[in-house]
Amino acid sequence: MIKTIVNNLHEFKKDSIMTPVFMILEVIMETIIPLMMASIVDNGVEKGDMGHIYKMGAFMFVAALISLLVGVLGGRYGARASAGLAKNLREAMYDNIQTFSFANIDKFSTAGLVTRLTTDVTNVQNAFQMLLRMGTRAPASLIFAMCMAFTIHARLALVYLFAVIFLGFCLFLITRRTMKYFDVVFQKYDDLNASVQENVSSIRVVKAYVREDYEKKRFKSASENVYRMFVNAEKILVLNSPLMQLTVYSCILLISWLGAKLIVVDSLTTGQLMNLLTYCMNILMSLMMLSMIFVMVTMSSASIKRIGEVLDEESSIKNPENPKMEVKDGSIEFKNVTFRYNRTSEKPVLNHIDCSIKAGETIGIIGGTGSAKTSLVNLISRLYDVSEGAVFVGGCDVREYDLETLRDNVSVVLQKNVLFSGTILENLRWGDENATKEECIRACRLACADEFIQKMPEKYDTYIEQGGSNVSGGQKQRLCIARALLKKPKILILDDSTSAVDTATDAKIRKAFAEEIPDTTKIIIAQRISSVSGADRIIVMEDGQITGFDTHENLLLNNEIYREVYESQTAGGGDFDEKEGEA
Repeated sequence: MIKTIVNNLHEFKKDSIMTPVFMILEVIMETIIPLMMASIVDNGVEKGDMGHIYKMGAFMFVAALISLLVGVLGGRYGARASAGLAKNLREAMYDNIQTFSFANIDKFSTAGLVTRLTTDVTNVQNAFQMLLRMGTRAPASLIFAMCMAFTIHARLALVYLFAVIFLGFCLFLITRRTMKYFDVVFQKYDDLNASVQENVSSIRVVKAYVREDYEKKRFKSASENVYRMFVNAEKILVLNSPLMQLTVYSCILLISWLGAKLIVVDSLTTGQLMNLLTYCMNILMSLMMLSMIFVMVTMSSASIKRIGEVLDEESSIKNPENPKMEVKDGSIEFKNVTFRYNRTSEKPVLNHIDCSIKAGETIGIIGGTGSAKTSLVNLISRLYDVSEGAVFVGGCDVREYDLETLRDNVSVVLQKNVLFSGTILENLRWGDENATKEECIRACRLACADEFIQKMPEKYDTYIEQGGSNVSGGQKQRLCIARALLKKPKILILDDSTSAVDTATDAKIRKAFAEEIPDTTKIIIAQRISSVSGADRIIVMEDGQITGFDTHENLLLNNEIYREVYESQTAGGGDFDEKEGEA
């Protein structure tokens, strides 16, 4: 916990040091003031010395002003330090998440990462500010007041010592009981965030299927889980308050009773008793502050642990020491490739894949759902690493390339097309941030996107809503293809990226690719045989293995699976997953 905080303070270390300094100065002033008050009572009021009263009064006023000033400065520096820590933690997590491979991302849910970046960081921020201010002030006040109390009357001060020991033991027991609840409660927060995120992002589907009541029940269940965990924790934490009150009032009664007896026998002056009662309140208020700190630290310790998990996570895919910075061409070769998402899985997703693709070829990949088509192409741009064997691009193992260089030369249009909020031009320039408008228009023409963009009121300056909600599925796919083309890749992978496009437009896109980017290796994953029939060669996949790799004509003659699918689609318009005779 401490290591994570210290490593992320950076430019706010000075603020983190100055805050405790000012808080200790404030405590010193507050400790001196009761001594001056006792002097006024014993040497001024009882002796009738008005000069002494004025003098001590002036000193008290100055001490109070200094206390106020350093308190304000401590608050200011504390706020800067805690807010700065929160900023750095969010940036550090976000930066580290950007380095994650797909395998790393699979370990954390999206909702879990959002909770860590928001709720968990806020908990740590609040706890850190309290630690800097109250965490310094309370122990310092406790120690100074205790020392002064022992200086005035050691036997009476033992009451405070016993109170501190008693409360410390009780707080230790409460901490042990509540920690297990806070470790679990933030996992429940993940479920709650997942419910909200899924519902909001898919609100159109929810409304289309009239599932509002179901989603309300689902959210209510997740919310109640969080509620129950907090209630269980608070049931234990609430014991802190009565224990504190019992200790405070017991100390006041004991000090008053024993102090009165000592005044009678002239072992204690009235001013000293007032002093002891003031220090009594200082000590017990310090204990109260410490109990509040303990609650915040108990909650934030679970949060900082979750934040640390993200910060300590190292990408499973790293650059080699001396990476190759140039991809020669778009040739691809799979050599005895086996791949598992989970290294402990018995059955691999891809099993002993061997195939070779020449630069500039157009390759179709077809297969049923779950046949590992996407898994195969994900290995080309090293989104995942092979479990066994090797993938070669441009004659070199992909693990020898600089990651950025490799991925700049392998453009992938994934199954789930994503557009970001911003204009069409801004979205297109994700492919090349320096692309001119003319280059963007050319890419859109190749992807058959220019025709619908020109019909929009603002054309290429049309604003795309978050997730591309104001364009159709087919339009979104074509924009994503255009964005990929702007990278001018040596390899272009379309992972079922024309599924929402009509067959005529699909044919236009394929024709444009053949004519305009002949040297780019094109890999087209599709469910429709019409989308891949014109490819140079077609890979047929089933259950993580290649069962055929040949031209359309030869596969019709020699591959039973391909022939059955072709016949089912040409006869009844079915797709790869539909067998003859099934609805």
